[in-house]
Amino acid sequence: MTRAGGGRHGGARLGSGSAQKRGRGKRQTPAREPVRPDDQEEVAELTPREVVAELDKYVIGQAAAKKAVAIALRNRWRRWRIDDEIREEILPANIILIGPTGVGKTEIARRLARLAQAPFVKVEASKFTEVGYVGRDVESMVRDLVELAINMVREEHTDDVEDEAWDRVDERLLDLLLPPGPAEAPEQKSAKGAKSTRAAKPGPVARRLAATRAKLRRQLLKGELEERVVEVEVQSRATPPPEMMSHLPLDDVEQGLSEFLAESLPPRRKRRKIAIAEAREILFQDEVSKLLDMDKVIAEALDRAENTGIVFLDEIDKVAAPKGENRQGGPDVSREGVQRDLLPIVEGTNVPTRYGMIKTDHVLFIASGAFHQAKPSDLLPELQGRFPIRVELASLTEDDFVRILTEPANALLKQYKALLKADDCQIVFDPAAVREIAAIATRVNASAENIGARRLHTVLSTLLEDVLFEVPNPRRKTVRITREEVRRRLAPVLKDPDLTRYIL
Repeated sequence: MTRAGGGRHGGARLGSGSAQKRGRGKRQTPAREPVRPDDQEEVAELTPREVVAELDKYVIGQAAAKKAVAIALRNRWRRWRIDDEIREEILPANIILIGPTGVGKTEIARRLARLAQAPFVKVEASKFTEVGYVGRDVESMVRDLVELAINMVREEHTDDVEDEAWDRVDERLLDLLLPPGPAEAPEQKSAKGAKSTRAAKPGPVARRLAATRAKLRRQLLKGELEERVVEVEVQSRATPPPEMMSHLPLDDVEQGLSEFLAESLPPRRKRRKIAIAEAREILFQDEVSKLLDMDKVIAEALDRAENTGIVFLDEIDKVAAPKGENRQGGPDVSREGVQRDLLPIVEGTNVPTRYGMIKTDHVLFIASGAFHQAKPSDLLPELQGRFPIRVELASLTEDDFVRILTEPANALLKQYKALLKADDCQIVFDPAAVREIAAIATRVNASAENIGARRLHTVLSTLLEDVLFEVPNPRRKTVRITREEVRRRLAPVLKDPDLTRYIL
């Protein structure tokens, strides 16, 4: 059925077909046995070569890194196809990606998680502190992974109950627009006092109410009542007074305590007058919460986080102090402490979360770092052993920049073309102009800090600044960028070393 209206209610409904496509319910497993992800059947079709081909759509070069993560993804699928006795003994081979910034380390991990339809969380190791210092502890990344997994599973289960939830929303909206009439008498008696054998016919009032309700239903489904104002009851969770938490630092423990106190306080309800378009979304979430079995959602999310979760540890080189460096003062005081706290998490341990314990034995950890000042060998030997696979990513060349600008599905030039198309303006880049942009980015990376492909963002933003400012302009429906135009616009910046340093 096609629905008119705003928000998620507009357009065609999503039904059980999407759930069947993902193959839900094909496998029944006992409690706490690893549950295969819903999209595992689709992932199973991807061989390592096909995974690399998918990554090639978004990441240019870095064949060695793509090969390593493709094997890691396929090994997860292979693990599901072996005997239960040895399945628990097969642990993921964690990976360290070594290379300068802007060469695709994070993008590879992010795209891999999307291919696997797995919970994925990216954290920066430099934000962690040793236990006992103010800041985030390393276990917070596991709690973040669980929260993300629960959101993923909840969205998938929402698809299963979406049709029923929308139907309930329609009925509640009709009740708000036209409250039901008084109940009819259950039976009527004849003149002799005996019970009538015929069903009681609805009275004229009931017939008018039914006709009016049917008319409102047709208007509601057509989206003709979206601006009508109704009064709905909104439930908000009470929050603890600020003074109760003012003396505590904002780390994960205190955040969890604040959430616990908020859940302990009774919810507050208030009535609001809002348009149907807005009320529909509120009522939909309310109905979904009633239909979902959150115990089942949490159990499935914990299993998915344990067996398919991916944690991307960025900037791990920042917690590695070069050998011989004074570690007794300054910001290095907790570097080794962070590494010691990371050891049990990466090796496999039980981490308490608000939803229960989670084992990290089969979570895949992908670490990355530039390692300009420190080296992987500067990490604690025990931590080095937790990352047996090391892949070095190469710096990007001018030819790589040309490909990055044109080939990926989300290439920068395609993004700018789409942005200007929104203002009814077409922008065209000559091949020679693309080559010149790549050459300038390579030259600036060589003379200043090498920030990899991120340099293309700075060069293009400077190059197209005037164009983006002048559009929309009725007299400029087409913009052509040539090599001469690139040189003319960027020449003043390139000639001045200070401008190059601060602008590009």
